[in-house]
Amino acid sequence: MTDKTDLHVGKRLRRRRRLLGLTQQELASQVGVRFQQIQKYECGANRMTSSRLYDLSRALHVSVQYFFDGMEADDLLAANDAGGMAGDILSQKETLELVRAYYRLSERPRRRLLDLAKALETDNSDSGAA
Repeated sequence: MTDKTDLHVGKRLRRRRRLLGLTQQELASQVGVRFQQIQKYECGANRMTSSRLYDLSRALHVSVQYFFDGMEADDLLAANDAGGMAGDILSQKETLELVRAYYRLSERPRRRLLDLAKALETDNSDSGAA
């Protein structure tokens, strides 16, 4: 019985492999498995370990998160994530862009921006309580 996450990851693997014009054999050679294993991953029959997923992401020139893009938010919740935050916020493109822009600023504007963000957070929590 295949798991819906394994099916989703397998479909994303197949889509990316085909987009790059790779055969299953070529991809298998890059990550050190047989092409039959790639077939099983793509149809969701076999589950990938985290290290295999990492190897495949490198071979396909994508982040590991790519394989989970498009899944329902409920499917992305970690078992111990009581806060209910979907996915890893630090891997989101918008977060990375914001952090990079922040660190391109000199120290004084960075401090002012942080103060502004904290003030907006306080304003937002005050208006939610009313």
